[in-house]
Amino acid sequence: MELYLDLHSQPCRSVYLLAKRTGIPFTFKSVDLSAGQQFGEDFGKVSVVRKVPAMKDGDFILTESVAILQYMVEKFPQLVPGHWYPSDLQRRALVNEFLSWQHTALRAHGSKVFWFRAVVPVVTGTAVPKEKMDSALEDLKQTMDLFQSKFLKDSSFIAGEEVSLADLVAIVEIMQPVGTGLDVFEGQPALSAWRERVKKVIGEELFDESHQSIMNVDCLAKTFQDNGMLEFLKPRINKMFT
Repeated sequence: MELYLDLHSQPCRSVYLLAKRTGIPFTFKSVDLSAGQQFGEDFGKVSVVRKVPAMKDGDFILTESVAILQYMVEKFPQLVPGHWYPSDLQRRALVNEFLSWQHTALRAHGSKVFWFRAVVPVVTGTAVPKEKMDSALEDLKQTMDLFQSKFLKDSSFIAGEEVSLADLVAIVEIMQPVGTGLDVFEGQPALSAWRERVKKVIGEELFDESHQSIMNVDCLAKTFQDNGMLEFLKPRINKMFT
């Protein structure tokens, strides 16, 4: 199995963490998004959507992270403990509910804050207008509040007392704005306790290793400059504000 990944990407980290934590055998195929490798000819043969993660298992290809996670769980039942994707109908439904919701909520708002704080200023040379930044931060706050009240509640994990794919996807999404220096866990003891439980299950060393690139986003300016991506990104980012 080949996994095409860039660990700056939240969905890539979820796929990587599940594979590493459970011992699923795979070959890491690096796709450097900051260098535009997703637009290269070689990767285009793997994924016509030109996004990561992508998985190639023989001649079989998947290009959506949730589908890849579910595929890995079901392909390697001897390696992946059942709690990651519960067989119990209602617990699995809770996992699926969160995975369906997060795309347009937690992922969308966390990613927007990441781009506004870490990428846009690097590419344009100016900060995002205050009213747009404030709106993005408020959207993220409301989403984080909903995540706690609707999905986490008073449970140890999203689907009950054991960690699942839902927690794995949630933690990598929440860590994206954290990488820009925005501590969304500050003043949130229940959320912080959940994070520590998830990290403990994953393993702190593996968790920190997988998030190393996102916690060093200050290097993006030089990376974009070295890779010639500044000019490529400028018109796309300018479009966001016109």
